[in-house]
Amino acid sequence: MPDPAILEDNGIRWLHIPKPRHNAQEWLQQHFEFHPLDYEDIYSRNQRPKVDRYDDYLFVVLQFPRYDRARERLSVVEIDIFVGPDYVITMPNADLEPIDSLFARCRESEEVRAGYFEKGAAFLLYKLVDHAVDASFPMLRKMGQKLERIEDDIFEGKSDEVVRDISNAKQEIITFRRIVRPQRVAFRDLERAMDVVAPEELDVYFDDVIDASERIWDTLENYKEVIEGLESTNESVLSHNVNDTLRVLTSITVIVLPLTLLASVFGMNVAFPGEGEAVAFVFIMIAMLIVFLGMAAFFRLRGWL
Repeated sequence: MPDPAILEDNGIRWLHIPKPRHNAQEWLQQHFEFHPLDYEDIYSRNQRPKVDRYDDYLFVVLQFPRYDRARERLSVVEIDIFVGPDYVITMPNADLEPIDSLFARCRESEEVRAGYFEKGAAFLLYKLVDHAVDASFPMLRKMGQKLERIEDDIFEGKSDEVVRDISNAKQEIITFRRIVRPQRVAFRDLERAMDVVAPEELDVYFDDVIDASERIWDTLENYKEVIEGLESTNESVLSHNVNDTLRVLTSITVIVLPLTLLASVFGMNVAFPGEGEAVAFVFIMIAMLIVFLGMAAFFRLRGWL
């Protein structure tokens, strides 16, 4: 493979290898001494966020949400990170905009690069993780706006149309929670393991990452309750509408039933008074009209129509 993109400043190197292929392992083995199990984790598709601590480096697996515009849903991006005393290696398995854009900024501006690299590899790691975590907040705001629109649509009588919107929003929240929940533990493990590559005074920075992660989780917990409440409300509205329709149809059926009985009685092939005379037809129609109006008035009085 071609050499990975490398930035260097203040004795710190940042190696960025997006979408690593198996030939990336050969390059890393030539320049670093990482444990063979780490390479297995890089190419495994069933990883969970974790922090592996070694004598002279850390291997970190993190996952972050990304909005897939083509599929119009959230997807998960895994990033594998090696952190040593003087280097950081980032290996996302897909495009991860916060990391890619930060690398581009550091490459284009010496001032920006110096600011991120001046406090060592651990501080650079903090900035990377912090950018990736902060990228979740705009997604959460959009989800909150979507929930507000769903609520407005429900109370504007668009219950039938919002069923799919509720399903999509619920799926996004479930996906987001599935990403964030195990990551909370990984961030705490990362804070405890930073003594391998970081001075003690950097602990406060990783506390900030943990606080941001907890805010994201609390927001998702709130959204989970909101979407469940909206789903329940929408189902109640739909059920109420169905009940109204059934009540009207039942009332019409009950009203028509005695009219059908009268028509059946006078339609039997037997003799009855006035048979064959026009006055009998008029009498029957008047009787049916009286019965219809009487029952309709009764149902209306009872609030069934």
